[in-house]
Amino acid sequence: MKLVILAEGKLKDRALRGLVDDYLKRIRRYARCEELELGGPAELSRAVPADATLIALEVDGEAVSSVELSKRLERWMTRGKGVVAFAIGGAEGLPRALSERADVRLSLSPLTLPHRLARLILVEQLYRAFTIARGEPYAREG
Repeated sequence: MKLVILAEGKLKDRALRGLVDDYLKRIRRYARCEELELGGPAELSRAVPADATLIALEVDGEAVSSVELSKRLERWMTRGKGVVAFAIGGAEGLPRALSERADVRLSLSPLTLPHRLARLILVEQLYRAFTIARGEPYAREG
């Protein structure tokens, strides 16, 4: 099982970088997890691992609860090669071709989020999904 977070742009803010790194460390207790900071839309599209379940994060994607995300993550991680890739675009969003080839399009919020903040919300929700699946005390939803 492996998660890949594909994000356009670098996190330059040290405080935000520290928070994201903390959640990545927590996630790695449950699964391999890799974060790739990519330079632009073309690089983002090329970085999607072969045979990965591709999840496009978009403002007009499907909204799901943390519990539903947990259930879906478990399913996605057991199909194919067990690689799940989450794509976060830059200020202009994801390239249309990448969005169209995604297996799933999810929204983290109906609000428009800066891509840096979307990355933090994503890693927190992935960590929460693992704790929900295991009935651990971090998640109160479980």
